Amino acid sequence: MKPVRFMGSAKDDLAAFPKSARIRAGHELFMVQVGRDPDDWKPMTSVGSGACEIRVREQAGAFRVIYVARFEDTVYVLHAFQKKSRKTAPADLKLARQRYREARDLAKGVDHG
Repeated sequence: MKPVRFMGSAKDDLAAFPKSARIRAGHELFMVQVGRDPDDWKPMTSVGSGACEIRVREQAGAFRVIYVARFEDTVYVLHAFQKKSRKTAPADLKLARQRYREARDLAKGVDHG
């Protein structure tokens, strides 16, 4: 099973989801950890090669978790947020792309610290 590494504020952002959405997103991330596809996901090539988005639809709204599992033996959670409109906000995509680059560098052993 691959470990999960949260980038930036992604863990706190996921923890702020309503309980039912948090449980669902956690289950979907577990599926990724064990090498299976989540129930509802789509590729996010605009973020980076291999990036994917878990889609959680709840009574409280639409929630998203963007991750990449193709680097080494780790699932990197790049961003977790509530989706407010039909299209993903440019700021959410920009943040996910930035964290994608950081995750890629971490997987290569490049330290930004």
